[in-house]
Amino acid sequence: MTMYLKPNVAIEPLYNQWYTWCYLLSPATAPLYVTNLHIKVMQSFVANPDVHVAALKNPALMGGPFLNYPASRVADVKALLDRTLREQAHMVAFTKAVAELEQLLAINATGPSMESLYPKVPDVLRGYVELTYDMVHRASIRFIEPLLYHSRYNQESSQSVFLMQVDGDARKFIYSTPRLEGESPLWLKVPFRHEGLDELFRMRTTPGSPGKVAEMLGVPASAANEFAALFTETPPRRPERWTGDGVRMRYFGHACVLMESRETSVLTDPVISYEFPTDQPRFTHADLPERIDYMVLTHAHADHLMMETLIQLRHRVGTVVVPRNNGGGLADPSLRLMLEHNGFRNVVELDELQRLAIPGGSITGLPFIGEHCDLSIQAKLAHLVQMGGKSFLMAADSNALEPRLYQHLREVVGEIDVLCLGMECEGGPMSWMYGPLLSQPVPRKVDQSRRLNGSNCARASEIVNHLNPKEVYIYAMGQEPWLRHVMALAYDEKAPQIVESNKLLEYCRGRGIRAERPYIQMEKVFV
Repeated sequence: MTMYLKPNVAIEPLYNQWYTWCYLLSPATAPLYVTNLHIKVMQSFVANPDVHVAALKNPALMGGPFLNYPASRVADVKALLDRTLREQAHMVAFTKAVAELEQLLAINATGPSMESLYPKVPDVLRGYVELTYDMVHRASIRFIEPLLYHSRYNQESSQSVFLMQVDGDARKFIYSTPRLEGESPLWLKVPFRHEGLDELFRMRTTPGSPGKVAEMLGVPASAANEFAALFTETPPRRPERWTGDGVRMRYFGHACVLMESRETSVLTDPVISYEFPTDQPRFTHADLPERIDYMVLTHAHADHLMMETLIQLRHRVGTVVVPRNNGGGLADPSLRLMLEHNGFRNVVELDELQRLAIPGGSITGLPFIGEHCDLSIQAKLAHLVQMGGKSFLMAADSNALEPRLYQHLREVVGEIDVLCLGMECEGGPMSWMYGPLLSQPVPRKVDQSRRLNGSNCARASEIVNHLNPKEVYIYAMGQEPWLRHVMALAYDEKAPQIVESNKLLEYCRGRGIRAERPYIQMEKVFV
């Protein structure tokens, strides 16, 4: 009997049983997060679980380095810790070698040739790195990332997936706590690129055989009933393809926007709610076109490049568009490489001001500065999507640190019709996201000054002034309830993000520009 996958089936992609994001996908960075975050947090919990339990009674600490388990799970966490130390010993050695090499360069690479330093590179890194100077003679390490994907540090055996049904938006914060043995029988030891996952999620719209998929994924007989419960004979809702004039824009929440013309469809930064009975109607997977022509990713932060959603959409996406990285820096891994090695077949990189022709229009990469703690990260782009005779700038979390950038861009791209801009103007400190990549602790004063900040009203208004959009939408604010387990955010009216975005709404309306801050769901047709 052929059946459909239920619309509330979720997947959690796991790496060593921890929820996966981009820095666990790149073999250049995964060792550092395993060693400097996962192992340390588990050691802390095993040593003193009561500290973690007490900390998480304070909602403000929900996104911190605290395991969300009761003290009774210490033995289970210790078992995972012991297995990690045993099976990931080479990852720990890699991390130690990176710190040793950085120290070697700090002492010895002071301007003269570094040829004599190559034999002194720690053995586990030899052949995987190049030693370089910049133009003012500061030394750095260039990791040959494509080669690392063919090394033991690209460890697919650490990948697995956790299947479940969700009946509401409430989920625990996912990045600070691993899944433990016995939490679900539907914990499957398959890599993220496994074709069985494509076959499974294809059944959201096309009926298939649950038995065939179970065999492909190696579902154990002991979990047969739980796996069977993921399917239904009820066909899903089917959205009608947009055939009208102009462009239909649908807001799916956060930075996820679907733009459709008669010729093509473009989806940005997909993080999508599941479908279940709710008094907050929203667009879900069932509202996506069966074929998504272009999926555009602005940057690698976990609320924009979310593997949980990407794996589910992989089979229906024509082309994935990602920003090109700067090549070799730990903070800036290649998004193309990580997606290609995880089953995505047509990934296109864009540079700044590079244009990709699409049916009836184009996608152009525009500079995206700020929001990355002043680190040398180039794998971030705003995208100017031109289709149906309209232009949409999906600016993500761009921070107009230098307003003249937009003055120059105006001379290149002209005025635009629609600006979509995030205003998370008070983001976390550098260590919150990038701490595991740092071999030396960052001073608190430095850490607090280098934050994951987007634009405030003053800076956002500079973008508006120079590009003169007809309409402005403040998105990517993390307010949707299905984002709480990803971002651990809950704003009130006094939060600076709300205060500043309210100011921008007022500013735009005062200039006769239509401005909104969409929430949950929005649809607009631009003709």
